[in-house]
Amino acid sequence: MKIALLSEKYTPDIGGLAISTGRLGHLLASAGHEVRVFAPSSNLPASEKRTLSSGGVIVTRFGTHKRVDDTLVDWFELIVEEHKRESFDLIHAYFLPQAGFVATYAGKYLNLPSVVSIRGNDIERAAFDPGKFSHVMYSLQNATAVTTNASILAKKAKAFYDREIILIPNGIDTELFKPMARNETLAEALLLESGNKLSEDAQRDVRLQNVIGFVGELREKKGLQTLLLAYAKVNKSMPSTLLIVGEVRLGDDKKLFDELKERISNSKIIVTGQIPQKDLPSYYSLMDVFVHPSLRDGMPNAVLEAMACGKTVIATPVGGVTDVIEDNINGILVNVDDADGLAGKIAEALSQPEKRKAVGRSAREAFLSRFTLDKELQANLNIYQSFKGNQDYELSNRT
Repeated sequence: MKIALLSEKYTPDIGGLAISTGRLGHLLASAGHEVRVFAPSSNLPASEKRTLSSGGVIVTRFGTHKRVDDTLVDWFELIVEEHKRESFDLIHAYFLPQAGFVATYAGKYLNLPSVVSIRGNDIERAAFDPGKFSHVMYSLQNATAVTTNASILAKKAKAFYDREIILIPNGIDTELFKPMARNETLAEALLLESGNKLSEDAQRDVRLQNVIGFVGELREKKGLQTLLLAYAKVNKSMPSTLLIVGEVRLGDDKKLFDELKERISNSKIIVTGQIPQKDLPSYYSLMDVFVHPSLRDGMPNAVLEAMACGKTVIATPVGGVTDVIEDNINGILVNVDDADGLAGKIAEALSQPEKRKAVGRSAREAFLSRFTLDKELQANLNIYQSFKGNQDYELSNRT
């Protein structure tokens, strides 16, 4: 099949949407399908296009306009133009408002099936934006198939428009993300790079114990304030390190982060900057506990990666987390926006190494049973194959 894959973000853009879109593109390519990715880029002048090949996927990025509607027009016309040259078999969009709208509209215009995947913020926030609501509703009402990665997102989408929403959890590479011994060389390098002037005892703490990990772009939505306040409380009674593998979002989030960090005495906070996907397992190896205190979420890749690496995950019961974690069995749940509760859960986990090991083992087992790349690929292919023989590509009446 020839598949046009549309997304508002794509690697090397930051964030779970870019990672998930890239993962699907490469899975489809590895299965022998021709994949063309079309994604806007603020780094290009308006209407300028650049196309390159990456891992068997052909990626076209195009510059955005100041006006969103002008960007959407360019996106639609680009798909129509490329279809005339290549004849796509279907169009698949990640994210409802813009990518989903363009994919659905282009699909109906070209008489092609369209799949739209709900990822999180598109139904939890964008749907409440008057400027995006009509695009969200058009996608939900007119896409040939709609998928999501979390059951709570399916429920919310059906509250907007009652139709079948197919659940496809994120998949993670089981060979890349797996339990491994702590990378002490990396720990020492991080100490040197961080600029923290620590005693030998403090350095030993970073390398061997009490490392609280977070992976991704730290911002308000991901529980920035809750995480910092909880860390401050834990660090008072139990000297520990907060390892942020990723970046703090610039602007108000970075300002708040700096203000909170300044108030924490004797803090050992390391922010690595963006790390290539292939190197992440070494960073997970340094963590004694992994924390994901999101206020809202889809199916966070980092939670699955940490579970695959056999880590004790402490997370809030939002989005797809409730599909993944059974409290005190394969992870630990904590209330949203509860810094004291989070601090207590972290301190308890750090003080009980045997329980951490047991929870980590259960996390790996749960991951292997449901969240592999093969399962994600096959679920998408099942949808694509269901379109064969339906030349009209009319919406199913299934509920």
